[in-house]
Amino acid sequence: MLNALALPLLFSMLGGTYAYLRFPERRSKVLLTLILFQLVGAYGHATQPGMALFSLLVLHSLVVFALLLHGLRTPRLELAPERTDREN
Repeated sequence: MLNALALPLLFSMLGGTYAYLRFPERRSKVLLTLILFQLVGAYGHATQPGMALFSLLVLHSLVVFALLLHGLRTPRLELAPERTDREN
């Protein structure tokens, strides 16, 4: 199971972190995708437990947890109301 899940979990950590930091408007969707990858990895660990897969899942969960904390600590960007010139 480690062979099947190692590259997708590593890709989700790297790609998810990149997308989270690069596209702030998509953060909720990126976090949801990372959590779903975590659940797939947890299912794989439940079917075939192993220390290497468990270590990879712990690393993945730490990345997801750090991104969740970052998302909670950063203030939401509010869009300024649009100004229109109706006086002319």
